[in-house]
Amino acid sequence: MNRLCHIEIDERGLVRPTPEIEQERRVAIYDLLEDNSFALPPRPDRETPAGPFKLNLAIRDGRLVFDIATEEGVKAAEFHLSLGPFRQVVKDYFQICESYFDAVKRLPPSQIEAIDMARRGIHNEGAAILRERLEGKAEVDTDTARRLFTLICVLHWG
Repeated sequence: MNRLCHIEIDERGLVRPTPEIEQERRVAIYDLLEDNSFALPPRPDRETPAGPFKLNLAIRDGRLVFDIATEEGVKAAEFHLSLGPFRQVVKDYFQICESYFDAVKRLPPSQIEAIDMARRGIHNEGAAILRERLEGKAEVDTDTARRLFTLICVLHWG
């Protein structure tokens, strides 16, 4: 029950993604829906709804917005995170992804693997920042944080 069952990206005001970025988004959403761990922690001031949850991710007024509803569509929570802590790691992630996509077209497998290892390291760093920023707001495992970080990068595109 502590999982996401539906994910939407609010695309209003976003730059149209490249085919590679769009593919990353589709894969992240598919992987998230197949296997994730997402729970809202108990609050002393109100009852915490049980999952599964629907997630709408957006950037509004320069902040990352998690708008969460129950499977039936009842609003469960909404929280806003500063984008500041993500800026450098997102920039690094896009740079390494660009290198990776370019390498796949022209470099031998050993060099592609080295770039991919660096890409995974930056991805893990972004996931760790996200888990830290979600503390007290939502509980996610590492794999869920990694996939959500991919979606945050998609929102930053452009």
